[in-house]
Amino acid sequence: MTTSADGIDIFPSRRTARMVKRQAAWKPGFLSFLVTAALAYAFSSALYSPRETLMGWVVTVLWTLPVVSSLVGVTGAALTRRRIARQHGWTNADPALHDRLVVLVPTIGRNDTYPALKRSVLSYCAFLPRWFPALRIDILTEEGCEAADRIDALAALSSLVRVVTVPKTYRTPGGTRFKARANHYAHELRIAEGEALDDVWVLHMDDDTGVGPDTAEQVARFINAQRRAGPDGKHLAQGMLTYPRENAVNRLTWLADAIRPADDIARFAVLTGGGTPLAGLHGELLLLRASIEATIGWDFGPDSICEDAHLALVFASRYKGRSDWFSGRSYGASPATMRDFLKQRERWSWGLVGLAFNRSLPRRSRALLMYSVTTWVMGPFQHVGVVLAVGALLGDLNTSPVTPWILPLWAVTMGYAVWMYWEGLKINASVSANGRRLWWEPIAVVALMPFFALCEAAGSFRGLLRCLRGVENQFVVIAKPA
Repeated sequence: MTTSADGIDIFPSRRTARMVKRQAAWKPGFLSFLVTAALAYAFSSALYSPRETLMGWVVTVLWTLPVVSSLVGVTGAALTRRRIARQHGWTNADPALHDRLVVLVPTIGRNDTYPALKRSVLSYCAFLPRWFPALRIDILTEEGCEAADRIDALAALSSLVRVVTVPKTYRTPGGTRFKARANHYAHELRIAEGEALDDVWVLHMDDDTGVGPDTAEQVARFINAQRRAGPDGKHLAQGMLTYPRENAVNRLTWLADAIRPADDIARFAVLTGGGTPLAGLHGELLLLRASIEATIGWDFGPDSICEDAHLALVFASRYKGRSDWFSGRSYGASPATMRDFLKQRERWSWGLVGLAFNRSLPRRSRALLMYSVTTWVMGPFQHVGVVLAVGALLGDLNTSPVTPWILPLWAVTMGYAVWMYWEGLKINASVSANGRRLWWEPIAVVALMPFFALCEAAGSFRGLLRCLRGVENQFVVIAKPA
């Protein structure tokens, strides 16, 4: 068994060893992209009609809109493959002996979120101490939360864990609410305790997201590299968010979330890994130098419900070229139901739309996010089923672009879309207990892509409507599978 620093048995050692071996050999593949793009181009070329119609102009605009994201993603995946190839020649990393790591885990503290929190905290206790002699795990809760007694008992299992309770009376100067308010409280506490230093790193994690042996080694490798780089070191980094099959209570949402680790090794790898996180960040496996976090904080105002993306844009405007990406994984859980899946996407869209058009941020920092959000919320109108239904009503089913030169771009977009679900499923299966995809899963994930695209589109469009109607922001916390 893998044990924590306090001798708590947590994870089977054989499973851990197999996972380390699999992940050491992993690198993203491109066969699914190449095959799909070639087939899409051949099929669309065979059906191409040179006549110009209203529907042809409409689909030319709608279906060409995502091309920039697709090209960015393909570039990021190629860079990730090259980065992984270089890593295969590295020697083993050394523990981070000179830097302190503070793991911050905000939780709403409900009883239905506690089992996932426990799983996550125990993973930090099991895998991080070997690499970080100066380690502390802060569970960030609200005063009077439902699971307070259980969380206190969890903290008592290890001397590495402490509970930080946000008083009900606490208010930020800007009136920030929800998770950002709690993060700002912890940020102010670290400043008061003298931890806003260059050699203190804060690892932000969600309460349903754990770590593994690869996570700890990659974080230590990154931190040691920044110490060696001195004044030229990076200040922020992010790794991959993956979903082991064992953490899923709903196989449908687990398949739908195949897209998320693929996005991490594609768009996030090229943008955050390129030094400037213009596409935003996610709140899991977000590593930030405490001295830099102290200059930004989390007080983004009462409308902020995507605080991680807001932080990314502020960071991008102040610290250009100082972010990075690493190949360590965090281990989360997909939503328990499709209803929760839709709620999650709705909240993201709601917050990102407001952020993309937030004039308090420099327009140059928001430009890429504005494009990405626009492409995302246009999803319902880009869906092939919706387009064909509208075409049938109008008596115009011509979906050929106005020029055949558009067809290669559409083929790239289609190839990239299939690649994201195909490669993301491989990643999620590789971090699961048996380490491989079941025979029917690749078939199912590709066959269900139109359904998943419709769900993503519905959630994002609902978020857009809420934002446009000026509905008061709500930070919806879905149930966290254990």
